[in-house]
Amino acid sequence: MAQADRQKRSTRSSTMVCWPMLKRIQVVLKKEMVREFLAEFMSTYVMMVFGLGSVAQMVLGNNKFGSYLAVNLGFGFGVTMGVHVAGNISGAHMNAAVTFTSCALGRMPWKKFPVYVLGQFLGSFMAAATIYCLFLKAILHFSGGQLTVVGSTATAGIFATYLPSYMTLWWGFLNEVLLTGMLQLCLFAITDKENNPALQGTQALVIGVLIVIIGVSLGMNTGYAINPSRDLPPRFFTFIAGWGKEVFRDNWWWVPVVAPLLGAYLGGIIYLLFIGIPQNPQRLENSMVCEDHRITVLPKSSPCMASSLTPVSGTPANIAVAQPVPPLSGSMPLEHF
Repeated sequence: MAQADRQKRSTRSSTMVCWPMLKRIQVVLKKEMVREFLAEFMSTYVMMVFGLGSVAQMVLGNNKFGSYLAVNLGFGFGVTMGVHVAGNISGAHMNAAVTFTSCALGRMPWKKFPVYVLGQFLGSFMAAATIYCLFLKAILHFSGGQLTVVGSTATAGIFATYLPSYMTLWWGFLNEVLLTGMLQLCLFAITDKENNPALQGTQALVIGVLIVIIGVSLGMNTGYAINPSRDLPPRFFTFIAGWGKEVFRDNWWWVPVVAPLLGAYLGGIIYLLFIGIPQNPQRLENSMVCEDHRITVLPKSSPCMASSLTPVSGTPANIAVAQPVPPLSGSMPLEHF
């Protein structure tokens, strides 16, 4: 009886200790920055597990269980699933170059940059560890027990990109700049509500198709990393998992880190200069006419207010009520990738 009482008191005290701790954890998890960090972590993890898994099946299965097209589909629809996982929390960037461009163009505060990138890098690293564990026996069987970076039994390419022998370092750099620029430009187009955006609810699928298109049309030369978060963390994992410092050979490793940042920024600038502004030339022209001529008129007869006048039900057709006009220089929503 005494023992039962002691057990009850012990259970009650442990419950009293755990409950405040759980409450504190809940409070922390509700913070915006924490939720965005976890969102980037989970979305990048999902994308990379599907992407790296498709590469592993192509390499280790001798094209019986995978193909180059399957790799593109794996990464493309992995991005789609990642957007569904975290699109409404963090925007599901899953790409440090996209995050950098959002900050550089004033669409997101710089204080969030390290939070997003840390989440992406950790998610990508954990995805590489997951694929390593799942395919370890197949990797050792394929390579004869040796973890190699080059040669016919190389397996490091499952996790990171490596430059082919026919490519030079700077030519590969230009490839990565161009491909990431195309990525960012198209992402702006897909999410630009002032232009011709993807239909509501289809953005994730369209972005996934965009990744597939880039891969099947332009990905051969460099493996289209187009994402520091996709390449550097898995490469670092292979370094500590047994492939050694050979994974940093030929100084290629820094190109998938630097080139996508430059390419994404240039792609975003080009879209904004050529397409993104002005958002409504007719409205801008009307406002300039009114300012030049200093015309003061009633709202119902002013061309400047024409776009803001709407008929009110139950009133004659020539009576309208002024509605607020949105500002000319509004920013587009954050892209979901």
